[in-house]
Amino acid sequence: MLRKITFLSLVLLTHILANAQNLKSGGALKPEQAIMDIRHYTIALDVDPVEKRIAGYTEIDLILSQQTGVLLFDFWHGLTVSETLVNGKKQPFQHSEDDVIKITSNAGPGKVKVKVIYAGKPGIAERAPWTGGFQFDKDSKGNPWIAITCQSEGGKIFFPCKDHPSDEPNEGADLILTVPKGLTAVGPGLLVKTSSKKDKTTFFWKTKYTISNYCLVFNIGKYQKVSKSYTTVSGRKVPMEYYVLEENSGKGMHELDMLERTCQILEKYFGEYPWANERIGLCETPHLGMEHQTNIAYGNKYRYTQVGGQDFDWLLTHEFGHEWWANKVTNRDWAHMWIQEGICSFGDALYVRDMEGEESYLKRMASVALQTGNKIPIVQGEVIDSDKAYHGDIYGKGAFFMHTLRFVMGDEIFFPTLKQLATAPQYTYDNTVTTDDVEALFSKAYGKSLKPLFDLFLRTPDKLEVSLKQTKLNTYIIRLQNLDMEIPLDVMTSDGLKRITIGKNPQEIISTTLPVVDPKVYYLKKVIIE
Repeated sequence: MLRKITFLSLVLLTHILANAQNLKSGGALKPEQAIMDIRHYTIALDVDPVEKRIAGYTEIDLILSQQTGVLLFDFWHGLTVSETLVNGKKQPFQHSEDDVIKITSNAGPGKVKVKVIYAGKPGIAERAPWTGGFQFDKDSKGNPWIAITCQSEGGKIFFPCKDHPSDEPNEGADLILTVPKGLTAVGPGLLVKTSSKKDKTTFFWKTKYTISNYCLVFNIGKYQKVSKSYTTVSGRKVPMEYYVLEENSGKGMHELDMLERTCQILEKYFGEYPWANERIGLCETPHLGMEHQTNIAYGNKYRYTQVGGQDFDWLLTHEFGHEWWANKVTNRDWAHMWIQEGICSFGDALYVRDMEGEESYLKRMASVALQTGNKIPIVQGEVIDSDKAYHGDIYGKGAFFMHTLRFVMGDEIFFPTLKQLATAPQYTYDNTVTTDDVEALFSKAYGKSLKPLFDLFLRTPDKLEVSLKQTKLNTYIIRLQNLDMEIPLDVMTSDGLKRITIGKNPQEIISTTLPVVDPKVYYLKKVIIE
């Protein structure tokens, strides 16, 4: 997701969806869905750009832990369901204005296949990507250009699903997309085949990886594919593909060259590109962008700045960073959304560090500190829906917290631990994470509990409070007011920069000038001069 401010690659969601208002994802898991383990989705749709209409079906493969008389899925009520089948047999259903579909069936325990046949005009995003829905647009030549965004609202805006971040389809998904001949439909994973009949073409996309509901989307346009090969940090060859509008095809290879540089830098910090068995994918969209897995949505109109003397596209770098943070490492509940947005934003700063050095990185993080709101905690509890979880500080304050953690732990511990979070099986792909999981990992690596630091900066809106009191000529006492653990702290004195370790007990500082606490800005802090 994106929010554009000075440092971050990212604009606050407004969540206004025409014809599908007030949809949100996650929250308390419905009891009827708690017994479900989603294994695979097949979404087959015929998309009519003229009528702005879709028609087709979704098949859901799942495993039930117990027998149940009702199968419940999230599905926007604005689309019309004509038929439902469970294990090949027609079953009665109710599709309510509460955006759920209840299918009557004495199913489970064990494997179950559900098929829902439906059609209609999908909800339209009035202001994509900050809203959720379909965007029926046209390129400058008048060709249809269609995109979907639905991070906050969830995949239920156009296909029935279990709309909760804790349950991704373990065996991946298939998208079978039929469009007017001459257009290209682009989905996640690999293009398995295409077929044409009369005036239509069908594109069959398949991913074998787990994938979030809001990434299980597609784009349609008059595209040309620009491609090259990428060699990962582990030596694997991966196709890089950019589905670019034909009118912009001459810009495609330069965009891939920038993407290649970004991938090389992010692999240093986060490990091998997560979807190396499929592809590195990019697709031009009429909206600004989104982290759609193996099919990153790009709509920044080739507006570049310079970083390290090279063209830099902030949106490209940020959304691609989500391939690790959101798509590979996924929060179990939206309450922990800072993990994907904050660490991904920290990765944006690491790109600058790699290209321009530590001082440029520090300037960037100091700018982030100034922009942090600190109005509400970035972790507000547990079982939070997408609307409540989302606010600006999950980006900047989340990124700055990683900056603080790096300073406290030291690079020799911090960076290997960050890479472990991005690569170890217990935190990736099928396995989702919470803030407690992240804290436990970093605390174990550090050798002592970091929970007070996590609690202060993530679970409260407070800054670190540091008091400085002059006790006699050239002598000062410095103490922490609201953190019960030892941390390193830089203090600039008349004799230069000193690094002290401070905890419960105050420290004495000798200086002929007023000491400056944390001059390089490693902490969000409030210095109280007594």
